[in-house]
Amino acid sequence: MASSPRNNTSLSVQKATQVEYSQGKKSQHTEEANFYMNCRAAYLTVLKSSLENIKCREQLSLVLQQAGRNPSQKTLNKYWTSQTTALNFDDFCAILKQEKPVTKTELLEAFGKIDTDKTGYILHDELYKILTTRGDKMTWDEVNAITKQADFNCSGKLDYSKFCELYLTTREQSCRTARERLEVDSRLRQQQFGNQAETSSEGIPLPVPKPSPRISKKTDPRLPKGDSRAPSRPSSAQSGKASTCPAVSVGSSCNRSTKLIEPDTMKEWQRAQSKGCFYLEEDGEIISHKYRVHFPQRSSVCVTIKPLNVPQLEGRSCHWLSVDTALFILKENETQENLQLVSFTEVQNKEMFGWKGELGSGNYWLLPFTTGCRLRKGKTQVTGEAKLVYRDEDGELALTKDFRAALLDIFETIDLDGNGLLSLEEYNFFELRTSGEKCDEEAWAVCKENFEMKKNELTRQGFLDLNLMEATDREGDPSDLWVTLLSLGYNKALEMTEACPFVIDVYAERCKPRIKAMCLEAGGSQLSRAVCRAVVNKGEPKVLDGSENIVVHTYKSGRRITSVIENKSENKVIIHVNNEQSKNCLNNRGLTVFAVEVAPKSMMVCQHVVPLNEQEEWIYNCVHSLVH
Repeated sequence: MASSPRNNTSLSVQKATQVEYSQGKKSQHTEEANFYMNCRAAYLTVLKSSLENIKCREQLSLVLQQAGRNPSQKTLNKYWTSQTTALNFDDFCAILKQEKPVTKTELLEAFGKIDTDKTGYILHDELYKILTTRGDKMTWDEVNAITKQADFNCSGKLDYSKFCELYLTTREQSCRTARERLEVDSRLRQQQFGNQAETSSEGIPLPVPKPSPRISKKTDPRLPKGDSRAPSRPSSAQSGKASTCPAVSVGSSCNRSTKLIEPDTMKEWQRAQSKGCFYLEEDGEIISHKYRVHFPQRSSVCVTIKPLNVPQLEGRSCHWLSVDTALFILKENETQENLQLVSFTEVQNKEMFGWKGELGSGNYWLLPFTTGCRLRKGKTQVTGEAKLVYRDEDGELALTKDFRAALLDIFETIDLDGNGLLSLEEYNFFELRTSGEKCDEEAWAVCKENFEMKKNELTRQGFLDLNLMEATDREGDPSDLWVTLLSLGYNKALEMTEACPFVIDVYAERCKPRIKAMCLEAGGSQLSRAVCRAVVNKGEPKVLDGSENIVVHTYKSGRRITSVIENKSENKVIIHVNNEQSKNCLNNRGLTVFAVEVAPKSMMVCQHVVPLNEQEEWIYNCVHSLVH
């Protein structure tokens, strides 16, 4: 039977749509492949192999320059902190995604701010003054090297338009040369390269703990130095034999309740409590407070963590209450270099996760953890901007009702011990997060003279007045106030969307536990190792079909599934991961199909998965296959 014109038209539209979709995907893969090829080209200009780590900030500067970036000291400090010991190829790719090459328009705008008369020239004397006294200060010799170039200097002046053109041409030539060298040299072209990533994960070598450190915004020398690895980009490569994890069907978890402990048995136990917060960085990395706990003697112990329910304005949802949380408990040894995993909070009681067991006397670290499935960068753009301050009838600046409420919520979050006051130590966590600096004793004394305090601690009213003073000093300009709010996870509508405050409780039967927040930073290698070891210890192992040296470990709980890939072989492997058969699932990568690359003799987290809708059943059905 002949098909009707309407059916033919429908088929034509469907085919055209499929072709358009296919071309779009192909273009995306091409663009992505070019990006990683350029990354490799720059990396291999400085290092022998892309499996070799960047070992110092000077090397980092060189590889960034080879990739067409011109990193400032501020940029280098952002990615190479006092905690950093090495960066791998994955980290390098992630940095390049964050640090876009400067454009000619941006360069001309920067020079235009100096050239107020818009002549197109800058006097050498003025250039010397600016470049040797501001920002990343240059030496006189370095400025001389610029002013002596005849191509863009004439009669004691810099023609900055010509300078920009030469700068961009030189940059493009440098990148082109590195790419041509890579394409010509077959040995380099065949070298294996590390994971390409858009989000973060964890990695740990098996025989010798030597994974690459992640880049943390703040560091603390008291916590053991750390690292983690990044996951890989989606792969279009052909796969070998597929190994399917048995489908896991999990019922609704929103009302899941498991008795962690009997309430009556806790009445005589002693408790220590501390609040804290997960903060989402610009690059998607998650940082949080980390804690040291001391037990004077051996005791039965119960440790719990749950999101902190701070009040929100009417009509606004508490996004963070659905964020999954966990605590990893590690025993501190004498050197603090390798903390020993004790356990983690896997028993669930609604939104609370806990662990109960026996702990000996001594110091322990509590490392908060969230998968990143729910706490992630949102795509929804907020239109408009909430008003933070206004002028009252007398013309005096005052805080708006909404901003005042947000500040009180912030106070509740940063008041770690919950006593209704901010100690200098608590306030400094706030300062480090919002400004990157600490308040010393002298500055604290000045605060004491100007703002309400009790027992040398800042009150709620004092905290409100301090923020009002900041607005007053700026004559009502809210710019600095927005810097504070955005760094604490608020959007322009005063909703906390990129942070998750939490509360930790530590109970002990036979002694008084003490808990103290030690630092505010990314998880690092200790958390990476803890996650991997916990999954290997508690999860179900499955050998990948056709490769006895590759094992996929899968840990399943009511609210989270985590898989770790263990590579026992002497060679790096690439594993293709397909979640297309899963239903009602959300993973930390934001991708249904992707690939992970695992270094020889190591293990790394493949993915974390949580239910998209906790009120419905969710099915985890993942296929792993070795890419040849």
